[in-house]
Amino acid sequence: MNRHLSTFFIFTFGALGGLLFGFDTGIISGASPLIENNFNLGIGQTGFITSSVLIGSSVGALGVGPLADKYGRKRLLILAAILFLLGSSLSMVAVGFWSMVIARIILGFAVGSASALTPAYLAELAPAERRGSLGTLFQLMITLGILLAYVSNLGFLNHNLLGIRDWRWMLGSALIPAALLLIGGLLLPESPRFLAEKGDSEQALSVLKMLRKNTTDDPEKELAEIETVANQPKGGVKELFTIARPAVVVAVGIMLLQQLVGINSVIYFLPQVFIKGFGFAEGSAIWISVGIGIVNFVVTVLATFIMDKFNRKTFLMFGSIVMAVSLGILAVMNFTMDIHTTAVPTMILIAIYIFGFAISWGPIAWVTIGEIFPLSVRGIGSSIGSAANWIGNFLVSQFFLVMLAYFHNNVGGPFAVFAVFAVLSMFFVHYLVPETRGKSLEEIEMELRHNDKKAEMSGK
Repeated sequence: MNRHLSTFFIFTFGALGGLLFGFDTGIISGASPLIENNFNLGIGQTGFITSSVLIGSSVGALGVGPLADKYGRKRLLILAAILFLLGSSLSMVAVGFWSMVIARIILGFAVGSASALTPAYLAELAPAERRGSLGTLFQLMITLGILLAYVSNLGFLNHNLLGIRDWRWMLGSALIPAALLLIGGLLLPESPRFLAEKGDSEQALSVLKMLRKNTTDDPEKELAEIETVANQPKGGVKELFTIARPAVVVAVGIMLLQQLVGINSVIYFLPQVFIKGFGFAEGSAIWISVGIGIVNFVVTVLATFIMDKFNRKTFLMFGSIVMAVSLGILAVMNFTMDIHTTAVPTMILIAIYIFGFAISWGPIAWVTIGEIFPLSVRGIGSSIGSAANWIGNFLVSQFFLVMLAYFHNNVGGPFAVFAVFAVLSMFFVHYLVPETRGKSLEEIEMELRHNDKKAEMSGK
């Protein structure tokens, strides 16, 4: 490990998995119509190429957790980078439907692994008082990845450089961030909490000293707290269903709701909404999605700066209210008014909805799954949360266009369904989500253990 790495380098490269996650989910929106034409695919086949990443992601997210708890966060980040390189290369040279599906499933393994590993890794490196803003880097990288993918799509469109089709360049451009993740993975330190868990206190202290060199925190005191918790009696995976059960409920709930409020229907299908619902030309519709991508990115930058100034629950509740109100107005407006009148207000309301999501549920869901699990099952716990996210993502992506058709291309229908989930999310936050701002990971874990003991005593 390089002792002279700056903390800026460590957190930026640690969050790069998010950039690839966003890039590989965003890039297909511009490439898929070109692939469809090139390979003469049916709509069902094109849809499957898009969603095959989500299948791989669910498997990758679930599989990587136990491996991360056994072999460490760093090794698995390197493996994810290798899978990104392999999947991007294979999708760039695909020759037909099945070779593209296989390439996209391999990319899915990488995206799913990164989505489960990165939040836990960033949470374990960050000091308690800055864990929210540093954890938000993951979501910031996702939004930057989506935006870069849109830019790459626009840049390569209709440019068959060196005689190679434009969509191959679009998909191949993911090799650059994948190579950066591999270089970063080789240089990054292992998580000090994983090292302490495995009994390597000397190395854990060395990493903590490097991470805390510009803060007033005492690395030795922090290590002592980590070791106290690491030495608690372990129940193995059984802990997930005993001490950590409330954390599992919160992780699965927060991750499913993050998707069921409809965010990825907007990310994946916004051009189709304006083409089918409002009769826009394709070029105009793509530019609207770039505009929404910019709003998503800029608001997430804002969230990074203010994340640790307010309670997590306050942010979540605020985001739920903004989303429910904007989606509700959108739905009512599109059912009661003429489409020519509603096109511009729909754009504005979608931007307000994106603001509500990007300031709250976007980053906080990922921060939360990285911090609420006990150390011994943090990898597998983050995996379960991340897999729930991919399942929610899959449901929304698969059924959005079906819902749009069911409501005769009236976007009010799907957005009314998403508004209901936004209202449900308020109750979920109020009753089930714990407040974690400003607490060390060890304090959060000891509270879980204390609550479990209390529940045991009252059950006796």
